[in-house]
Amino acid sequence: MEYRTILRKRGIGAAVLFGAFATVGCGGVSANTPPPATAARASDVDDVSAGLMEHHRHHHHGGVTLMIALSLDTLGVSPGQRTAVEKIRSDLHARMEPARAAEQQLVTTLADGLAAANLDAASVDAAVAQVEAAAAKVHDASADALNELHAVLTPPERAALVDKVEAHWAVWQKANAEQTDPRNPERGQLAMLATDLGLTRNQVDKIRAGLGEGMKAMPRVDLQEIATHLRAFGDAFRSDKFDARVLTTANGANAHLAGWGAARLAHFIEAVSPVLTPDQRARFAQRLREHAAHTPSNGGNQ
Repeated sequence: MEYRTILRKRGIGAAVLFGAFATVGCGGVSANTPPPATAARASDVDDVSAGLMEHHRHHHHGGVTLMIALSLDTLGVSPGQRTAVEKIRSDLHARMEPARAAEQQLVTTLADGLAAANLDAASVDAAVAQVEAAAAKVHDASADALNELHAVLTPPERAALVDKVEAHWAVWQKANAEQTDPRNPERGQLAMLATDLGLTRNQVDKIRAGLGEGMKAMPRVDLQEIATHLRAFGDAFRSDKFDARVLTTANGANAHLAGWGAARLAHFIEAVSPVLTPDQRARFAQRLREHAAHTPSNGGNQ
């Protein structure tokens, strides 16, 4: 279950969720934001946290624009604003659709190659490149919707949205810490896969060795580039006047995040495939296909 569905069902405030992870300030909450559900069970918060972590580990196609759209799901606005904000949120997802479809195609390509024990390097590389290229166009395509969003929100709500985006970035970094730390390559994701597929200790060791070797050739994600864009976006969006078209850091940041995520996923599958049994490959490929077939619902889940 995606984390937004859990939030809505259990009424858990964003402050509860992000307080567990964010290393950045999360003040400036809108006056319309409901107070945190202080009676929420620890297991509820754990479920929400795990869902959000999982989302940021696997969905990179929209880069920072995706984080902005996700932040709207828990932004408290007045009833009079709600229809307009929901339309903007839907518009942002529509503008990200080419990038999401490219990510979906990559996952499908990897699943087919995994099931056949025959990953075609050229096809995988082309699919990864397409994800990055599509993500590089997301911000320009979303500029009008972002400008409209700025006009619809009040100054406190704009500040609250920026805080939520920064909190999503903090969770993204935590969720992807295994991938961005060369001393700990893919450990979290590999541990989950080992449980899901019943990998033996020998299989885990072989996969970890393959991941470690491959990580040496993988480009590192430039966290500073993303942080620089987040500061530029935050400063601009909090101000009285805003034009998304002048944010020159956006296209590069989005392409970098999406391209890195796509390459990391491809690297992971390539390292895992030779070690799995036919049954394990088939089960893992099915998980990937289910992931590829997942599309946003009317409620905004993605």
